[in-house]
Amino acid sequence: MRSKQAGFQFGVTIFLLTAFVRPVAGQAMTNDERMIREARAASNRAIAAHDADAMAGYWMPDFHITPSTSVLRAGREDNRRSFAQLFAERPDVVYVRTPDTVELFLPWDVAAESGHWTGQWTQADGVTRIGGTYYAQWRKVDGRWLIQAEIFVPTYCEGSSYCSKRP
Repeated sequence: MRSKQAGFQFGVTIFLLTAFVRPVAGQAMTNDERMIREARAASNRAIAAHDADAMAGYWMPDFHITPSTSVLRAGREDNRRSFAQLFAERPDVVYVRTPDTVELFLPWDVAAESGHWTGQWTQADGVTRIGGTYYAQWRKVDGRWLIQAEIFVPTYCEGSSYCSKRP
């Protein structure tokens, strides 16, 4: 287990070191983009710590998510409870979302984030590794960027029977 944990910690460290690298060379990152990328990194740390309350702090009250299972969930509190339950059921679960692009439309205080995500946890018949692409809509509220909606699309799943059909 230590080697898996060490591998995970190494991966999170690499992610955190690269989370703020601008994908297009020569373009300066704006303060608003930096704020969004920092919020995403903090949200990833909250997931790694299994802290559903901290995760919910990055969501708007009417937050909506379509996870890889394609089941729409609405509302910050319902999603907080759902993640708390997930953390209880899968004690080693971790998800990492890595932004590829952040596009801002400041007249409306809105931003689009797209990137790739990974997830991993242990099932009775093996370690599940899943991942894909995601899209997030951010809104700036009182000077702070919060997530209004996220969609996660799986593009691979391997390692356990969980992957054999959509849950």
